[in-house]
Amino acid sequence: MTWPQAINKVLGESGEALHYNEITDRIVAQSLRSSLGATPSATVNACIAASIKHEGSDSPYVRVAKGTFALRAPARGVTVLPLKLTPEIVDPEETEEQYEILTSFGMFWRRNEVKWLAKPKLLGTQKDGATAVDFYKQLGVYLLYDGREVIYVGRTIDRPLGLRLFEHTRDRMAARWDRFSWFGLLPVSEAGELGTLPPTFNTAKLIEALEAILIESLEPRQNRKKGDGIGSVEYIQRTDPEVEKERFKTSFEAALKKL
Repeated sequence: MTWPQAINKVLGESGEALHYNEITDRIVAQSLRSSLGATPSATVNACIAASIKHEGSDSPYVRVAKGTFALRAPARGVTVLPLKLTPEIVDPEETEEQYEILTSFGMFWRRNEVKWLAKPKLLGTQKDGATAVDFYKQLGVYLLYDGREVIYVGRTIDRPLGLRLFEHTRDRMAARWDRFSWFGLLPVSEAGELGTLPPTFNTAKLIEALEAILIESLEPRQNRKKGDGIGSVEYIQRTDPEVEKERFKTSFEAALKKL
């Protein structure tokens, strides 16, 4: 299916408004697309938002809350259940931004899933089947863990994330961490490439983002909500293929020794 066809099918079968992340999850679960790209959630959001912006009342979609959409009328060939009574957001100038301050993040990635060279691959995907993104060049903030305890917080400004982490496999922190989390500023394209920083940042949003980082990473007991400064997308770690090859080789050699 095309993206609009897949979106229409999901919204039609749902019979109620859905957030674009939920729409994407259902498209993936139902295998409605053979190609997802590196940023499927952003693609779904952009597809719907562009339709609303350019087609106005002729758009098949209606925004009922931030990031949440429903079908305005039945799509061709799709039976739509009665929608819940959710008021339409009347704001033709509103656009849904995926990228604000933070564009992407990874939580509790495993150190042993990366082949630590001077230029390591930090691979992650949004969804199963999506294009893997290498976050080696990402800039932002990172945390090192011993188990689940945060033992070090660092930043990457003039040197990329991958290089900073590699340095921590050689410095005084080398034997002290086994996992890491990161929060990045560079945007991710649909092709899986990292972009460049915007020329300016909004101070208020930056403060919200810093608060969100602490909430998401430290998971303090007294916080009853997630960080509301995060409009970004989490990426799930993927093992470096070179690590998988080495593990296979080790297992194969061990099996030969037993013969």
